[in-house]
Amino acid sequence: MIDDNILMSQLDRIAAALERLAPAAPAPPDFDAAEAFVWHADPEGFQAVPAVNRVPLTLLKGISRAADQLIDNTERFARGLPANNALLWGARGMGKSSLVKAAHAFIGAAAVQSRVHPPGSPQEIRMGQLKLIEIHREDIASLPRCLGHVRASRHRFIVFCDDLSFDRDDTSYKSLKAVLEGGIEGRPENVIFYATSNRRHLMPRDMVDNERSTAINPSEAVEEKVSLSDRFGLWLGFHNGSQDDYLDMVRGYAAYHGLGMAQDQLDREALEWSMTRGGRSGRVAWQFIQDLAGRLGAKLKTE
Repeated sequence: MIDDNILMSQLDRIAAALERLAPAAPAPPDFDAAEAFVWHADPEGFQAVPAVNRVPLTLLKGISRAADQLIDNTERFARGLPANNALLWGARGMGKSSLVKAAHAFIGAAAVQSRVHPPGSPQEIRMGQLKLIEIHREDIASLPRCLGHVRASRHRFIVFCDDLSFDRDDTSYKSLKAVLEGGIEGRPENVIFYATSNRRHLMPRDMVDNERSTAINPSEAVEEKVSLSDRFGLWLGFHNGSQDDYLDMVRGYAAYHGLGMAQDQLDREALEWSMTRGGRSGRVAWQFIQDLAGRLGAKLKTE
């Protein structure tokens, strides 16, 4: 028979060896390391973003009403007041994702100015604790795990998904619905969710039509598909810009980056550029400015 002491010693050695082989527990996220992060589902963690790629709010033209609404909503959230999840939907290239990042920066600048006010005053903005987290569309099913990391944090978080949409066989939208409003835990008090999409209901039209034509109860099937957008209390629509909006964008970019060119020539070249691109969006305006800066041998500012 094996002596009990020898057996226990062997078991202890085996247990110690298994502990060494097991992966180390991930370190808790350090949300003080940066103002923005990217969530990765595999391996799980938050990647700090040292410099956010964004455009100053003043350079976003033709979307002033949407900008005012999102700024107001974000400021209320930063102050710890009730605020809504926001869906920014509509035309491509009109500044939906740029507005989310610009709103975060704008509230940050306001917070710096508000620090002269005493803590707890109506003017105080807790922007020092407001972080921006981007989650990629393909990782949306891992959103509950992401929120699990931030739920107990002293910080407040804008969780942002760019170009959010769902295809015919994609069921991850059900998880998102539960996280936003319907689950037992629901959305943490210190989190707000902003998403951009080209689709108002986040589902392709043929998907909704197919559900209506094939389901036993068509109305219930359609409700299941389109009710996801109802989880967003704030809908902000973006529409194709006019020629005047487009030229305002170009002029604003040119002035901000110090690109010296007579306005009539700038306008003429910008309109020619838009005709080759088949559109007059903010994205087209920025692409023209990059081309112009390259031709002029000028450097563009970075925030």
